[in-house]
Amino acid sequence: MSADLSLARARDAADARPLVLHVMYRFDTGGLENGVVNLINHMPADRYRHAIVALTEVTDFRQRLQRDDVACLALNKPPGQGFWLYPKLYRLFRELRPAIVHSRNLAALEVQLPAWAARVPVRIHGEHGRDVGDLDGRNRAYQRVRRFYKPFVSHYIALSRDLGDYLTGPVGVPPARVSQFVNGVDTQRFQRASVEAIPGCPFDPAAHWLIGTVGRMAPVKDQLMLTRAFIALIGQAPALRATARLVLIGEGPLRAQCQALLDEAGLTELAWLPGERTDVPAVMRGLHVFALPSLAEGISNTILEAMASGLPVVATEVGGNADLVTRDESGLLVPAAAPEAMAAALLALARDPARAVAMGEAGRARVERDFSMRAMVARYQGLYDTLRGHNAASHKN
Repeated sequence: MSADLSLARARDAADARPLVLHVMYRFDTGGLENGVVNLINHMPADRYRHAIVALTEVTDFRQRLQRDDVACLALNKPPGQGFWLYPKLYRLFRELRPAIVHSRNLAALEVQLPAWAARVPVRIHGEHGRDVGDLDGRNRAYQRVRRFYKPFVSHYIALSRDLGDYLTGPVGVPPARVSQFVNGVDTQRFQRASVEAIPGCPFDPAAHWLIGTVGRMAPVKDQLMLTRAFIALIGQAPALRATARLVLIGEGPLRAQCQALLDEAGLTELAWLPGERTDVPAVMRGLHVFALPSLAEGISNTILEAMASGLPVVATEVGGNADLVTRDESGLLVPAAAPEAMAAALLALARDPARAVAMGEAGRARVERDFSMRAMVARYQGLYDTLRGHNAASHKN
């Protein structure tokens, strides 16, 4: 942390651009973290400086940052409530004097109190998705925690209508203090003229029909459901054993469990689980359909990336997924934790390739219209500018 802290101090002394501190629990591969990286990489460098504070650790994911002026600070916090970390955070905020502290999700919400105590002018908190312990937002303890920290937050960002309704409903945030944003996707990185073989993949997209997903292999992402759906798909349509293939990209505790299910079903050779990959655009170019079996989501970056890549999407109807996938137009929506429904949706696309291609084209068109990276950056930059302007005006008065 010391080298990055020195970088942040040096920049603070020599640079008049306002500093945004992006705070999250862990800076590692994930949709939330990918959104932060995209925001920093694409926001005009002359407007804001940026630094990342991870309450736990910063991983090699930091290499995705394309700017050399972004400090990444890891606080190495153990599990549990971090009241003891408040003095350290207070000193950090007072020393770096950020114009904005922008925390993400419940695990980082606690930084809002020391940011308020350190008189950080603008304090933003983003809700990006639900945890496996609160899939429907009814966890009373989580609601109480959010209500406790509510006075210290200047403004909230919700990445789906569901999360916005949660903030203005059970948490009791006034609607004027909540903005609903959607993520953006780099339509240059994620596109394809034709299906290409995935580097290292044993399957040939010219001969096989590849069903794939990308994400942390954690319970909330529920790749076990997709694995069970694939097994059911082969059981319902044995002829697909010759062509259907499953690609599960990601690392985490469910990886071994998914592999065990496939081994038990005798489908080991029909699936590929290579672990984490950094070449997600190349993975998307090699698939025929993208599946997202999550139990909860905010606004899924991987759905947007799949749509930008011209893929039909089969996703669970949770969180913001229905905000992205237009039912029967750019994809299909199924209930969460319902492998038979997922299998039926996949079978429908397998039996109608023209429909699948048309859905992929519709998804790409929607991304270009509504979810460009330029539009996302403009929304965040505009909010930063507006809140800083309001804060300056209130101090003058």
